[in-house]
Amino acid sequence: MEEYIVRWVMCGVISWSAAFMAVRKALPNRSFDFCSRIISTAHACVAVVLATLSIQDWTRPISPLGSPSSHWQMKSLSVTLSYLIYDFFCILLDKRINISDLVHHAVGIVGIIAGLAYQMCGTEMVTTMWITEVSTPFLHLRQFLKELGYKDTDLNLLADFLFSITFSLARMGFGPYMTTVTLTADYPFLIKAMALGLQLVSAFWFFKILKLMRLKMKSRRNPKAAADGLCPPLKVD
Repeated sequence: MEEYIVRWVMCGVISWSAAFMAVRKALPNRSFDFCSRIISTAHACVAVVLATLSIQDWTRPISPLGSPSSHWQMKSLSVTLSYLIYDFFCILLDKRINISDLVHHAVGIVGIIAGLAYQMCGTEMVTTMWITEVSTPFLHLRQFLKELGYKDTDLNLLADFLFSITFSLARMGFGPYMTTVTLTADYPFLIKAMALGLQLVSAFWFFKILKLMRLKMKSRRNPKAAADGLCPPLKVD
């Protein structure tokens, strides 16, 4: 891996950690999870912008495929790698450890490191970065509203729908295509395995979201059943 990429990753980990501590200090009455989600939202916005700026030809945005990674693509990926490393340890420090998030982060970390080490599939990886992060702000918006006292409101329901739609279109619409492109290309086994692993995690979350949204809508139609615990409200961590 290039030395400048290592420096970018190290500086990124320090920067994300410092930003989290600053948010915790600025919002002492908010939970650890609330502050962590603010940093995650900031990273998602940065990642989507960097991925968009890496497009070389707007007539063919997902190109060139199967080519060496550009310096811009590698720098963009190093930003997300630094965030994933920071957030992996942040999850471990939280009182509620989410195993699916840890698996997702581990797959992402190994996959990006492999891509940076081989200096290939930059377009595929940056596109995947866009796909995986575009729904993140809506995911966290749901949790922000809940902690701010807007749980089970129409606004929270709208956030649920926005997250479900963007996640489904990105992860299960464009995601399988990018996975297929990666699996059929002449890439090392590790990169292919990480691409498949990420898609499997996305599929797991997709079906979980479908089930929870069904329960959410059922609870809206039958509030008494929800109150009795028959139709628990939507909760995706």
